[in-house]
Amino acid sequence: MNPLPVVVIGAGPIGLAAAAELRERGLTSLVFERGGAAGTAISEWNHVRLFSRWSELVSPAARRLLDQNGWDSPDGETYPTGRQWREHYLEPLAAALGDLVQFDTEVSGIARRGRDLVVDAGRDTEPLSIHLRRHDGTEDRVLAQAVVDASGTWGTPNPLGGEGLPALGEVAAGSAIRYRVPDLDDPTVRAQFTGTHTVVAGSGHSALTAIVALSGLAEKDPSTRITWAVRRGNVGSAFGGGDADQLPARGALGLRAKKAVDAGFLRVVTGFRTAAVSTIPSGRLRLTSDAGEHIQDVDNVVTLTGFRPDLSWLSEIRLALDPVLQAPVELAPLIDPNVHSCGTVYPHGAKELRHPEQGVYSAGMKSYGRAPTFLAMTGYEQVRSIAAELAGDHEAAARVELILPETGVCGGAGVFDEPDTAETDTGKTEGGCCGAPTPELITLSAPPGNTCG
Repeated sequence: MNPLPVVVIGAGPIGLAAAAELRERGLTSLVFERGGAAGTAISEWNHVRLFSRWSELVSPAARRLLDQNGWDSPDGETYPTGRQWREHYLEPLAAALGDLVQFDTEVSGIARRGRDLVVDAGRDTEPLSIHLRRHDGTEDRVLAQAVVDASGTWGTPNPLGGEGLPALGEVAAGSAIRYRVPDLDDPTVRAQFTGTHTVVAGSGHSALTAIVALSGLAEKDPSTRITWAVRRGNVGSAFGGGDADQLPARGALGLRAKKAVDAGFLRVVTGFRTAAVSTIPSGRLRLTSDAGEHIQDVDNVVTLTGFRPDLSWLSEIRLALDPVLQAPVELAPLIDPNVHSCGTVYPHGAKELRHPEQGVYSAGMKSYGRAPTFLAMTGYEQVRSIAAELAGDHEAAARVELILPETGVCGGAGVFDEPDTAETDTGKTEGGCCGAPTPELITLSAPPGNTCG
């Protein structure tokens, strides 16, 4: 047995699940989390309700560990908010893992000990060298037999600009642009949007969440204006599978967004690829498209155009990434959003997630690169397979079986609770329809962003 630990990067749902799987396999792991608590990224979308049920949001290995510690399991048929997912699951799971999880510790780089990227000799014999930066500014180095990168993509949202780069003037106008679903339950945030003109850019579930939320303001205060700027030529498919969606809450989100559009609470501008953001004499913003069209007198911009992986600290290890999706090359054809939705992603595991650098794996939302169609249950199966491979159980690693719910579109978040499915902070249900959708794993990135939950 290799005495060195397996380093897991990120104490979100997938990272902690990886630690639970490795623990069951008798392998020592260390989890490094840049934030101060489990699910730090999720804490930024506490208000969002996931469109996956509790039964789909708990890793099997994590459940077994939690049950040993007397965990009070939530009702599997209810839909938690980000806060509930974090407080009732991730925080107890991190506590059960104990000192294996180290918070306020950022991984600043990974290399092969004593070798830079160019050197061939010793790459299959020397351990991996993990460079760390602690919260107090001190630096450290840990040697590892393997690394599971479950750091996610939450910290690197895509820009407003239609070319994948910030639009001209986007950075300068940053005080009026946000890249997350606004929490309209916060009185201060609500005041910023009430009676103003907001542009929502994007066509995934996070964008649908935002227009549903903002439409509620417009219904109560007609002076609140909303413009939905969509890059594609129409918005028809953006509403998803509706009643046919096998994640009912996700389908309900699309139906509610369509209802808001049909009711006239917002103006839809299609084929709008933002090229520039400028400030007009009134102090408000003007968005200009590549075609020279304008959206005028804008107070707020909510940019929900997806996420991308941060690869900057992986420069000294040998990666095999698809040039389009920035996902592992073996995985990319299986998750290409031009071809696949959440429900048509083929089962995959360690084989598709490993890199040429021996012992290095991508997992979770990070493994999907720029693809927006990730489900938490996919990540749980990924790390089960990776842990099996690292333990030498290659048969179990190759036995990847996962049936995903079909939809046609993936990737978002929801904020509202339907009375019948809303779950209180105590974990008790108050009623029951499919209610409120959610992020992209996160959410959960979802957050609320580009995860199916």
